Amino acid sequence: MPTTSSERPGLPRGLVVLLGLAAAFLVISGMRTSAGLIGPAFLALVLTIAVHPLRVRLDRHVWGWASTVLCLLLVTAVMIGLAVSIVAATAKFATLLRRYEDDFNDMVSDGIRLLERAGVSTEQIRNVGDGLDLGKVVGVATDALSDVYGLVSGLVLMLALVLFMLADGRTFSDQLAAAGRGRPDLVAALRSFAHDTRRYLLVSTVFGLIAAVLDTVALELLGVPDPLLWGLLAFLTSYIPHVGFLIGLVPPAVLALLEGGPGLLLAVVLIYLGVNFVIGSVIHPRVVGNTVGLTSTLTFLSLIFWAGVIGPLGAILAVPLSILVRSLLVDADPASRWLSPLVANREPG
Repeated sequence: MPTTSSERPGLPRGLVVLLGLAAAFLVISGMRTSAGLIGPAFLALVLTIAVHPLRVRLDRHVWGWASTVLCLLLVTAVMIGLAVSIVAATAKFATLLRRYEDDFNDMVSDGIRLLERAGVSTEQIRNVGDGLDLGKVVGVATDALSDVYGLVSGLVLMLALVLFMLADGRTFSDQLAAAGRGRPDLVAALRSFAHDTRRYLLVSTVFGLIAAVLDTVALELLGVPDPLLWGLLAFLTSYIPHVGFLIGLVPPAVLALLEGGPGLLLAVVLIYLGVNFVIGSVIHPRVVGNTVGLTSTLTFLSLIFWAGVIGPLGAILAVPLSILVRSLLVDADPASRWLSPLVANREPG
């Protein structure tokens, strides 16, 4: 008797896994190719989600077009301020490094003499001396500045997307409610994504401000040049989970070494570790896990993954991107909710 279609066995599990991995590889490759579009587009989406509650309140008191313009002006001011801050910090760092070139060369000479007294061979000393070139550090800062200018070039595209998303946001809630009648799980997952994204941004901003204020006060007391600028940099890098404070540590640490020697360098490093590591890598991830339901391990892995796929914006948007993926692949599918305890600090719904 022939086997009916309902009795046909499914594909072997190993084949299903291989097909899924192949599909994921193709999707990730496509995302890497389109990183210049995906990054600004998702950043525009996150910013639109962030200002949506303000938009709702403004709609109660002003015309719809006026609330759209006000929210767009707010987003524009914030993004231009952040971009200018990053450019200013990078340019200032390169300028200060050139000012300390003579001091740096003297420190290298003293270090070489210490190595000679310790019995290190001449060839090894020459290799160390060739590697300690302040011009290379300045070159790295200059290259980073060029990368920042390339990043800023996407600002116009991002702001245009924010404008269109804000304009569509007036009716999007009604459209989402209508779609929810047919796909309630998917719509609930999307609403959860927006809610968790706003909570993540709020938590990150609060903890980033606390760490930045403490860093600025400490750098001012220690006499490190331009402490306010490095405090602002510490705030901006706080949006990069776990390792952001290390990026913000580099300029003040190098300047502390050139300004006051190894003692001042050690003081700055210890203060950053005490403040930023405890707040940014211990307390903050725990609060984020309890707030948006992402484990610390998954947050760290998402940072590595999204930075590799999208680039610098991927590191900044790693948590919102992971929340979106979890919402679409786990929360929106009742059959996949058993995965919730593995990827989130919550029980399956």
